[in-house]
Amino acid sequence: MNLLKRVGTAIVLIPIVLALVLRAPVPVLAIVTAVVALLAVRELLKLSEGYQIQPLVWPTYIFIGLFFLLLALNFGEGKPLLSTAVFAYSAAFAAALAPFFFLAIVIRRSEMRSAFPAAMVSAFAFAYVALPLGMLVQVRQQWAGAILVMYVLAVVWTGDIFAYFVGRSLGRHLMSPRVSPKKTWEGAAASMLASLAVGWLISTYATAISSFLLNLHLITRGDGYFALEKPPLGPVLLLSAVLNIAAQLGDLVESLIKRGAGIKDSGAILPGHGGMLDRIDALLFAAPVLWYYAAWRVMH
Repeated sequence: MNLLKRVGTAIVLIPIVLALVLRAPVPVLAIVTAVVALLAVRELLKLSEGYQIQPLVWPTYIFIGLFFLLLALNFGEGKPLLSTAVFAYSAAFAAALAPFFFLAIVIRRSEMRSAFPAAMVSAFAFAYVALPLGMLVQVRQQWAGAILVMYVLAVVWTGDIFAYFVGRSLGRHLMSPRVSPKKTWEGAAASMLASLAVGWLISTYATAISSFLLNLHLITRGDGYFALEKPPLGPVLLLSAVLNIAAQLGDLVESLIKRGAGIKDSGAILPGHGGMLDRIDALLFAAPVLWYYAAWRVMH
């Protein structure tokens, strides 16, 4: 029954997510991503209570909401180098400001023992959830941004699917039994191979995929591989491998947080998948890898 719920949820969500990534204007994508980020942060703050922490709820929501509002303003629209530079400076400033902002708020707490942990969790929530998701929105502002975001989603989702089914059927050697007792090395290997297959498909059929999506009016010419050379196979396979490793680490890190809090799922908002944080945990580690690649490509 849980498997059917998992598949059913995926069937409903995947077309919606792809439509947003491919067709939605950047401000709309930023707003939707902000909602996802706030839902995931809500679950993370709830998990922190399992560590006897009294989190700052509304200040965290407001800080993250303002960050995504800045993204929704879409500075540097049509100018990838400018938008990348604006985001890099803004994200660095927000990350540096976050600890001081939250520490300033908890000064008013009567119980000082709870002050520092609460500020620490809020600053961590911004860096762990909001910043990576913001990076995905910024990638969408760049040339071929829609294809790049679709690519990282395909790498992460495909790897996750193969790890799940191969691990369940063939998995014998546990990867990290204390953190995640169901994850196996066989599932991890299948995940890597699946991600490499996605990279090969993207490299081999990039122009064909772009043309197909263009004919369906799902992307504009600037969103596909038209103004760019066809991506070479070697670098794409390397990037796919690094993205897969990052995604699997992201999955394990979230399992570690839940295990320490004594909770199985971060929430129950997505039937068969658990909470929002459970669904995006792998993407949170993969997104910065993609952003750094995309930023390097724009600068060069």
